[in-house]
Amino acid sequence: MASGTIETKTVWMNGEFVDAAKATVPFLTPGFHYGIGVFEGIRCYATVDGPAVFRLTEHIDRLLDSARCLGFRELPWTAEELTEAVDETIERNGYAECYVRPHIWLDGGGWNLNIDSGTPGVGIAVWPWKNLFGSEALEKGVRANVSSYTRHHPNVTATKAKISGNYVNSVLAKTESVRLGFDEAILLDPAGYVAECTGANLFLVRGGKIVTPPSASVLEGITRDSLMTLAGDLGIPVAESPVSRDQLYIADELFVCGTAAECVALREVDFRTIGTGVAGPVTRALQAAYHDAVTGRHARSADWCHYVDRAEPRRIASFGRRR
Repeated sequence: MASGTIETKTVWMNGEFVDAAKATVPFLTPGFHYGIGVFEGIRCYATVDGPAVFRLTEHIDRLLDSARCLGFRELPWTAEELTEAVDETIERNGYAECYVRPHIWLDGGGWNLNIDSGTPGVGIAVWPWKNLFGSEALEKGVRANVSSYTRHHPNVTATKAKISGNYVNSVLAKTESVRLGFDEAILLDPAGYVAECTGANLFLVRGGKIVTPPSASVLEGITRDSLMTLAGDLGIPVAESPVSRDQLYIADELFVCGTAAECVALREVDFRTIGTGVAGPVTRALQAAYHDAVTGRHARSADWCHYVDRAEPRRIASFGRRR
């Protein structure tokens, strides 16, 4: 589901499984008051070989990298233990497909705004999920506008980390756009170039080539990396380059991507129709390739799909060290 009540049964919290209704934190939790936490958005898909989590190793890596960026020096759980916890949480809830949300937060201490004086808590929840914008958006695309809010300056916060507090920026932009009648917001970086959407990376297509904003001004999405790889497999050139607002208006195609959104076209920006006003051929080709990849039917699936119900060798990241 994209909104409303989250339906799940069991949540993993600090090494124990608890009923979802009891998976709570006290009001006086510093992570809640100050937004001191990091998280991941991960998807598990149904495949012919059973439930498979898409690029789980990379997501766990990024979760731990985000914790490092935020300032946590040590965590109580290793990457391998978190991976196993994700598997068991999915199994205990009995989902063939679901959204997976691991979260590390400042659980105790830290009221003096020094993360070193606190202790981390870790939780993992899973729940049913389809597409962020709905099934019709895959074909028709969605409407967006350039937000009045600017994407974080890279020295205001750690923009390469999925820090909970960072998403206030996205909430402000998204709420404004929806109230104005749009589906999504596009944020510019502090220099005035296109950065990304509220929870998705952005690509434009012009003359058969794909361009996306440089990684310095965006969250380096795992879906973004997947689509860039798949585009290369399809022989479609991809370049990272600054994108101005008006370049969006004259693009042949625009599309956004993320774990929640997958790959969705932007059919209109600032009341200007993009291309033919529906998902274009490059977007459709990448949608198909991505769908095959996440459901175990692509050559890349062997490396990208982590099957929940069978043991398999996997690369484990060490906390506190870049991969």
